Amino acid sequence: MDLSVLIPSRNEEWLNRTVADVLEHAKADTEVIVVLDGAWPIEPLPQHPRVKVVFVPEPIGQRAATNLAARLSSATYVMKLDAHCSLADGFDRALIYAAKELGPDVTQIPAQRNLHIFNWVCDCGFKKYQCGLDKCPDCGGPLTKDVIWNEKPSPLSTNWVFDSEPKFKYASNKHQTGDICDVMTSLGACFFMARERFWQLGGLDEAHGIWGSFGIEIACKSALSGGRHVVNRRTWFAHFFRVGGQKFPYPLSGSQQDAARKYAKHLWFRNAWPGQVKPLRWLVEQFWPVAGWTQADLDALPPLKTATPTAGVVYYSDGLPDADILNAAKLTIERSGLPIVAVTLQPHEWPAAHVVTVPLQRGYLTMFRQILAGLEALDTDYAFLCEHDVLYSPSHFQFRPPNRTHVFYNQHVWKVDIATGKALHYRCSQTSGLCADRQLLIEHYRTRVALVEARGFSRQMGFEPGTHRRDARVDDLTSDVWMSEQPNVDIRHGHNLTPSRWKKAQFKNPRYTAGWTESTVDHVPGWPDILERVGRETQQAVA
Repeated sequence: MDLSVLIPSRNEEWLNRTVADVLEHAKADTEVIVVLDGAWPIEPLPQHPRVKVVFVPEPIGQRAATNLAARLSSATYVMKLDAHCSLADGFDRALIYAAKELGPDVTQIPAQRNLHIFNWVCDCGFKKYQCGLDKCPDCGGPLTKDVIWNEKPSPLSTNWVFDSEPKFKYASNKHQTGDICDVMTSLGACFFMARERFWQLGGLDEAHGIWGSFGIEIACKSALSGGRHVVNRRTWFAHFFRVGGQKFPYPLSGSQQDAARKYAKHLWFRNAWPGQVKPLRWLVEQFWPVAGWTQADLDALPPLKTATPTAGVVYYSDGLPDADILNAAKLTIERSGLPIVAVTLQPHEWPAAHVVTVPLQRGYLTMFRQILAGLEALDTDYAFLCEHDVLYSPSHFQFRPPNRTHVFYNQHVWKVDIATGKALHYRCSQTSGLCADRQLLIEHYRTRVALVEARGFSRQMGFEPGTHRRDARVDDLTSDVWMSEQPNVDIRHGHNLTPSRWKKAQFKNPRYTAGWTESTVDHVPGWPDILERVGRETQQAVA
């Protein structure tokens, strides 16, 4: 199979015609893979040997649906196509021939036309280009759709950029020469590349959400990975735009689009994508001057770091636990060999750390301020957040985040009640087990501190960045987890800021008790000497 055309679809009125259009104009060994994302088609799709249809009962979004379609492909090339498009005759041959000329690391965008699908017509003689209408504005009578299904001769778009927000924009093509031209971005409705290349780039990043910044993602991945992102003006696709109030197939809000844009800005404007070999500044300069960019915007873009990413520790403490617990925890952190910034509420001696004193009263806002102060004082790429009453295993500090867009939590932790000797493990994401890009955390905690200062702390806000989607969340960060080889030990004592839960019944949702294992202090895996570490007084308490 030469090519798989991947069509994600949800409640698309023109899906049937789009599929038929692909089949009519394909001249190579081309198939169509349609993903019905949470809804059956408005018009049934005809059975055809070159059409595969997958139904997903619950909508997963356009990115996830495209990834699913790509997984079902075994073709040499894949082309993503919106479910309301028409194509030039022999589009597939033109793209495949160019791919062989250009090499495997090039993403192609066909020239873009507008698709004229229908006109509204009324018996009274009223006629209107495709738009959202309920009735004839002249006589109030019913309207019918006169289907045209033809590409418009103009405009023909072959150049696209994004601004410093980043938002998609059309650009002039008057300076383009030749049939193949590098372009900064695209609409996102259609792109073509080798299937193997698609997966080398990680497929589509579903952390953007169901919609938004589609073309920017493909363009940046293609160009900043060392490849090319080009327009092929030898062929075209025609795209139907939902003008005049026509309904969108997904329940899309402005906040969702803003969230995708914020995620894209974090990913690309900070060079946070792991596959980058070139910085975003390089891409912008290739097309300079770019509408929506100032020289200051360009100068604010950081260089690409090529050295091995560095990691450090932000330690925060109110000084209340027993001195033996504090000392034991500090020793396990020192063993990491990483730079340490310790933020305490009282002057504190710790030769292995840079100590910052924050003379505030203990509380949630104070803890957030301590973490922020530590992050701002640390000078590393990644940061581990460490609490004063956790014993950290050496394997905890061996972790490095696979990307700079997620917050990661080590869920291999045992809780030990130092007064009773009870020990418990269940998989949970705790701030004390967090590791992430330091700048990402600075942005989060600056926002968190400002929100708590303005509105006070609410448990609906949560403590752990990126772990829930409640309306009261601080931001739209996403989190992931890892399990260190040996566990950490969270010492529970009389001065913990957050309460302990030792019974499953104390959890409203049983999914938060995954991996539930009960034991005693002398049977915590990898920690036979917990009592020796935290001092004789606590040993006597347990006895």
